[in-house]
Amino acid sequence: MCTNPIQTQSPMSGQTTAEKLAITVIETYPLSHAETVHYEVVHWIPGRFRVRIPQLAWDEEYSQQLKYVLGKSDFATEVQINPPASSLIINYDHQPTAIGIATIQEKLFQAIQQAATVEIPTGWTGEEKEKANNEVDFVERLGFPLAGLVLSLGAMIGLPIPPVLIGAVVFIGAIPVFKRAWDAIQEERQLTIDFLDGLAIALHAGTGHFFAPSFMLGLVEGGEVIRDMTARGSDRASLDLLDCLSKTAFVIRDGEVVEIPTQDVIVGDHVVVYPGDQVPVDGIVMEGTGIIDQCKLTGESVPVTRRVGEEVFASSLLVDGTLTILSERVGNNTRAGVIVNLMQDAPVHDTRVENYAATVANQMVIPTLLIGAGVGIFSGNLNRAIALLTLDFGTGIRVSVPTTILSVLTYAARNGVLIRSGRAIEMLATIDTVVCDKTGTLTIGHAGVNDIDVMEVRLTKDEILCYAASAEKGLTHPIAEAIVHHAKDTGVALKVCEEWEYKIGLGAVAKIDGMNIIVGSPRFMKQENVDLEEYDIRYPDAKSGGQSLVYVAGDGRLLGVIRYSDPPRPESKEVIRELKEMGITVHMLTGDVTRVANSIANNLGIHPNHVTAEAFPEKKVEVVKGLHDSGKVVAFCGDGINDSAALAYADASISFAGATDIARETADVVLMEDDLRGLIMAIKCARQAMDIIWQNTIIVAAPNLGALISGIFFALDPLLAVVINNGTAILAELNGLRPLIGPGEATPLGHQLSAAEIAEEEKRLQERAHRSEAVNVSPTSVEVETEVVVLSSEVEEAQTNDLGVSESESETANIV
Repeated sequence: MCTNPIQTQSPMSGQTTAEKLAITVIETYPLSHAETVHYEVVHWIPGRFRVRIPQLAWDEEYSQQLKYVLGKSDFATEVQINPPASSLIINYDHQPTAIGIATIQEKLFQAIQQAATVEIPTGWTGEEKEKANNEVDFVERLGFPLAGLVLSLGAMIGLPIPPVLIGAVVFIGAIPVFKRAWDAIQEERQLTIDFLDGLAIALHAGTGHFFAPSFMLGLVEGGEVIRDMTARGSDRASLDLLDCLSKTAFVIRDGEVVEIPTQDVIVGDHVVVYPGDQVPVDGIVMEGTGIIDQCKLTGESVPVTRRVGEEVFASSLLVDGTLTILSERVGNNTRAGVIVNLMQDAPVHDTRVENYAATVANQMVIPTLLIGAGVGIFSGNLNRAIALLTLDFGTGIRVSVPTTILSVLTYAARNGVLIRSGRAIEMLATIDTVVCDKTGTLTIGHAGVNDIDVMEVRLTKDEILCYAASAEKGLTHPIAEAIVHHAKDTGVALKVCEEWEYKIGLGAVAKIDGMNIIVGSPRFMKQENVDLEEYDIRYPDAKSGGQSLVYVAGDGRLLGVIRYSDPPRPESKEVIRELKEMGITVHMLTGDVTRVANSIANNLGIHPNHVTAEAFPEKKVEVVKGLHDSGKVVAFCGDGINDSAALAYADASISFAGATDIARETADVVLMEDDLRGLIMAIKCARQAMDIIWQNTIIVAAPNLGALISGIFFALDPLLAVVINNGTAILAELNGLRPLIGPGEATPLGHQLSAAEIAEEEKRLQERAHRSEAVNVSPTSVEVETEVVVLSSEVEEAQTNDLGVSESESETANIV
């Protein structure tokens, strides 16, 4: 049976009467056809359906047939099929009326059933179809209007061009306008600006005047093409969790380790994870000790040690050791999977200013028709009526707004910022609140050495650094690499280890210059009977400022302590200051402990009341929704799996080129140079664009309104009306190009992006399920959504990473 349990309430915005009526229709729409393919509409929001079709999971041929049928349809703007999840997502042009939605529901049913029997032409591919569609758009929508303009100009200068030929070319060029007008009448029961344009074109051509309609067509269709170029589909990343994990996993079956597809792992399996692999499930460690980099799920900037009986999470990276894990949750039931589902259920916003402007223009259609008809009847002059019908407020706006948006998108791309759509520009221009993740967003995302405390008076800081770096060279742990890099940066030469041993979860032991060097955590020091009491007395503030410690001992004595932390990005403080000067409030969210969060916030100038620590994904979404519900326009900036849900719920979302795939795909704005200053530039460009758009509205409206009033009382030549209407449109379009000819000074964001780089990035961002290679998780920050969360600020016994570095001895979050 085909059922429609559609979740219709958008959590971030109210619904119009038309939308509520549409929801009622889509929930109760009767299907009078015999069903052959079972499906279920599991989610609907304006502009997008999510449908579950079980047949997709096992019938690859049907998947291709359905893609072909929907690709040929006239209602689907984007189709995303995920066979393992039996999932189909359809983006469509938002028509918030009951009639429009019912029509789409009927077309969806027909497409799903037709796909079962359709034959795909030989050689067809989805990519070829999409390419063909793009070519048809440019040829049909611009080719004939331009040809009509050339022919009409030729006739005006005396060339022997048959009027029938010119009229035929103009008619063919006007077909898209007539079609849009007819669709609006048939599906939405309203007269739009396309009806007024079509009527004016027909009347002009009917009286033998071809230049005016050709000129009008060129402007209208040119604006439509540019608008489509600026509109990134309002698709949310339709990723299954498998997109974020390796494609295969190792499990124990019949006493042997076998490799199987990750999607085939079930609850109760014993999963073996080797160094460098991702954990494919949520589960309990049954055997082994390993170092887990789970910053994507917890916001911790350093890896943690996991031993027998402790829990690990899917999408975490095993840095060292080998673990056997009892699988407890798999696939979309894992904590990372819940985040993906939460993100997919986020609302899709559609408040683009050109849509609003078109709505206003549509409301003027009937008054203009009545005025034109009245003037024509009372004056008995058809040309006066045609002149008034030529005057509208839509043409100039439909041309100038996309031009402005495209200019800003181009300028931003030249300066290392990829803005995906016109809607993103509109939201960026109006935001008054920016919410940032901490690790990897406001901070650099990995450890750096801050200082070295000397406990042995005969040694210097460089000598202590030398011992530590020499003992840890060759390790791949982030803290070890940070210490070694710091030694190299400061010109400290490393020494040869006569003996060396690495103890997972504790640290490293080496013999250097005949001295037994131990590098690791306080737990390791106590195990080796190294006294730390004197250090605690001498440096009581060692752990302040969000710092962590690595201890260095020699022959049983504490030689010194290396302080490290995940430092703020160099530009973070400057960016936050500029945001405040622009009237924007800055909030910080993190899964890290309160002590570290407050230290970073204080350093960057973020108000303590605007800091939320130990925040899991659902908490981040709650904060974003709360700010939005209080009347704020919210932008969220993050880079991890845990940030993807908040990114999806925000009015505008910002991420980095080096972020996780799911965060990058969800974001409206991608900072290609991984520099936060790109956010400032994007906001300034967006505000400039909106200023220009409102300027253009005045440029278009004032002359047309004046001419309309004049035409009521005085004779107005149709050609003069065309000049006024289309002349203001051209002037507005030229004004919309100003972002391209703005200040030419160099920006701090890096190189200009070429068209190839932009295209390549967009292609990479649009990749979906079934990638040919496993996707490795990059070390960025995330906080995990949990089923049950118990937050605690108690001081816990030290947990250690693979160097034995102390991670707790401070506030910790216990995840149950």
